Amino acid sequence: MNTFTLLQAAQPAQGGGWSMWVMLLLIFVVMWFFMIRPQRKQQKELENFRNALKKGDKVVTIGGIYGTVSEIKENTVLIEVDNNVKIRVSKQALVKDFTDPAQQ
Repeated sequence: MNTFTLLQAAQPAQGGGWSMWVMLLLIFVVMWFFMIRPQRKQQKELENFRNALKKGDKVVTIGGIYGTVSEIKENTVLIEVDNNVKIRVSKQALVKDFTDPAQQ
């Protein structure tokens, strides 16, 4: 082997650093587009639902308790789960009742 081929093998490929950065940026953009963006949209929709609650709305808690909204306060909601059986839960624990076809 001559000295020239050894020097060529020791030098890094030209432009290799830029392609790595472009690939990392592309991976981040794809991850944001498919994971972070839909999650933010879902959180915003849920927050809008919680702010627009009114008496008589059917809801489900994150624990799986179905009920009808009886009273709304700033941070809590009183839910009627059966005849004269009411529980108070945090607004953050409520999700939409997707079984009601009128709301879909």
